[in-house]
Amino acid sequence: MVTTTDLTTRRARRIAGQVPDPELPMLTLADLGVLRDVEVLPDGTVVASLTPTYSGCPAMAEMRADVAARLRDAGFERVEIRTCLSPPWTSDWITPAGRRTLADHGIAPPGAAPPAVRGPVPLVLTPTRRTVPCPRCGSAETEETSRFAATACKALWRCRTCREPFEYLKEI
Repeated sequence: MVTTTDLTTRRARRIAGQVPDPELPMLTLADLGVLRDVEVLPDGTVVASLTPTYSGCPAMAEMRADVAARLRDAGFERVEIRTCLSPPWTSDWITPAGRRTLADHGIAPPGAAPPAVRGPVPLVLTPTRRTVPCPRCGSAETEETSRFAATACKALWRCRTCREPFEYLKEI
């Protein structure tokens, strides 16, 4: 049996999940994996939990304000936004639709995280990913031109085949 609280929670989650990311506006916070949870407390307060892509992310204040405003505009009077730092965000939380959207907008999505290792972690002094496929032509003949792009979570790359520059959303 679906209760009124369940329906209200689903509605609040759908509304919060549709908020675009301020730095990657083609993605919603849900597709980016930043929207961790939405719940409705017994007193009617909607609590949305967000996890920043990295500690100190300057867009968190705007994300919090945007989610709160959208929920209030939808008729939820009491809204609380919580920041969850544990577990930390990982690029694995980006949905398949979010990955396709990034590629459709010329941003190379991050690859899957390496499998978890038990015991000592080997020290690797080379980049964790040797190639980033070009989101425009698909070529693996690419090179990093700058470790940082418009935001700290992106890097600048260039395709040697089609000669187009593109951004790459870093793996975390």
